[in-house]
Amino acid sequence: MSAPHEKYDRLIAQCQALPPTPTAVVHPCDESSLTGAHQAASLGLIAPILVGPRARIESMAKACGIDISGYPLVDAPHSTAAAQVGVQLVHEGKAEALMKGSLHTDELMVAVVRREGGLRTSRRVSHCFVMDVPAYEHALIITDAAISIAPTLEEKADILQNAIDLAHALGLEDVRVAILSAMETVNPKVPSTVEAAALCKMVDRHQITGATVDGPLALDNAINMEAAQIKRIDSPVAGRANVLMVPNLEAGNMLAKSLSFLAGADAAGIVLGARVPIILTSRADSVTSRLASCAVAAMVAKARRDKLNVMG
Repeated sequence: MSAPHEKYDRLIAQCQALPPTPTAVVHPCDESSLTGAHQAASLGLIAPILVGPRARIESMAKACGIDISGYPLVDAPHSTAAAQVGVQLVHEGKAEALMKGSLHTDELMVAVVRREGGLRTSRRVSHCFVMDVPAYEHALIITDAAISIAPTLEEKADILQNAIDLAHALGLEDVRVAILSAMETVNPKVPSTVEAAALCKMVDRHQITGATVDGPLALDNAINMEAAQIKRIDSPVAGRANVLMVPNLEAGNMLAKSLSFLAGADAAGIVLGARVPIILTSRADSVTSRLASCAVAAMVAKARRDKLNVMG
C-alpha cells in the first residue's frame, strides 16, 4: 500500500517544473473555488485569470484573507456571462485551461459545447477521474463518470481515445485499458460486453490508438492479477489496468465514489475533448484533489502545446 497522496505529490512536483498554465477561473465566488485557485497559483501550477462579478470576488477574497491583487480580474455580471467570457479568453489565446468556480457544471459546459463560439473539437467531450487509490500501485484513470450518461459505441470510441491521450499526457508509457462490464465474456444479452468487444476490434484496426486495450473485463479481473489468473484470462491488461472505462455514468459514478469513500482514494477531475482542458472540482473535494486536478490540466495543456509546436 502506497502512502496517501504519493502519486499526486509526484504529479504536482512534476508540474512545478513547468511554467504556470494560464487558466480562466470561472465565477470563483465562494471560499472553496477562490482558495483552490489561489493555492494552485501559490504552487506555480496555474496562472489564474479570475472571471466573474468583481465586487463579489473582491469581497470573498477579503473574507478569506486572500490577496488577489496580482491576478487579472475580468468583470462579468453573473455566472452565465462568466462562462462565456472564460471561453472567449481561450479564443483570444489568453487562457490555456478553464477552471470551474461556484457555478453549476451545466452552466460552464453549455458555453464550452456551444456550436457557435464554443470550444468544440471533432472529439466528443468526456470526463476522466485520475484517482490516487492507496491500495493500488499506480494512479487509476476512470472514464466517464460525470458527463456521458449512456454513451453510444461511436461516443465510447471518443471517450476511450480521450482517456488514452490523457494517460500519455501524464507520462504513462504503457497505457493498459480495461473496458469494464459485469463479466469477461461477450454476452449478446449484455450490450456493454458487445460494445467492449467492438472497441477492442477498433483498436486492432487502428481506429483507436496509443494503448493496449482489452474487454469486456469485470472489475476484479481488470485490477487483480489473482482474480484474472483464477478465471484463466490470458491478457496483457487483466490484473494490471491503469485506465478503467465504464459502460455508463451510473457505473462510473458508483465506482469512483466507492473508491473515494470506502478505499480512501482522492479523485482529480478533468474534462477532455474540448480545445483546452477543463478543471471540474466539487465543493466536497479535498485540497489535494483540487491541486491534483490543476496539475493534470497543466500536463494536458503542455501536451497540447507540444503537439501544436510539432504541427506548426
